[in-house]
Amino acid sequence: MTQPAFQLLSPETGTAYSIYVQVPPTPGPWPAVAFMDGDFVFGAAKPGLPAPPAPEALLIVGVGYGAGFGQPANKRGRDYTPVAHSDEPGSGSGDAFLKFLTATLWPELAKRYPIDPQRRGVGGHSLGSLLVLHALFQPQPFFTHFLASAPSIWWAERAILTQAAALRAKQAALPGKLFLGVGEEDSASMTGDLVLLEKQLAAQPFRDLEIISRRFPRKNHFNVVPEAFAAGLAALFDR
Repeated sequence: MTQPAFQLLSPETGTAYSIYVQVPPTPGPWPAVAFMDGDFVFGAAKPGLPAPPAPEALLIVGVGYGAGFGQPANKRGRDYTPVAHSDEPGSGSGDAFLKFLTATLWPELAKRYPIDPQRRGVGGHSLGSLLVLHALFQPQPFFTHFLASAPSIWWAERAILTQAAALRAKQAALPGKLFLGVGEEDSASMTGDLVLLEKQLAAQPFRDLEIISRRFPRKNHFNVVPEAFAAGLAALFDR
């Protein structure tokens, strides 16, 4: 099992996070990408996160809890959800967690590693990529590159679609690069909701938002992760 590079206490959420880091072999500065569910990505249940695609070197960061899915110390249901939902008591603290990523984690990474301040990525799968979309649909997003694998758009009656529409009604431009992916054998809810998001963004596009969409044959919600992460990193960062 990969050990965290360091622990970081968040004043925003009150939680101490396990921070995993994959350092490129080439000299920096590098773009950095923070993945949700760091314990899963880097830990015992590691799905095989690939090395960064050539020729771009990336600092890969996993944000975890030191606890697996369903364990009390794992707060993904609280942190990755922009709004509360009765299915998950204590949910809806996505804003506080996003502030932790931008105001606490990123300055700490900049102290420890030579990272590129102009290219900041965030990635996730399922509920983790709901947080990715929440990070994107901000008036002035902190991140510049977004990897959303099988995002849980269904959460709270598809509240993320309402959030995107409300932002689009206020502003026409949203600079960024977004990768959307899902396994073709995922649930009808996951695949259908992603189509809804894609159609919404096509009907009322944001200027300066580049969108790359992929479907992965013979992949379901669980085994798509390595392929989606590899394809997303390559599409977002491979020059």
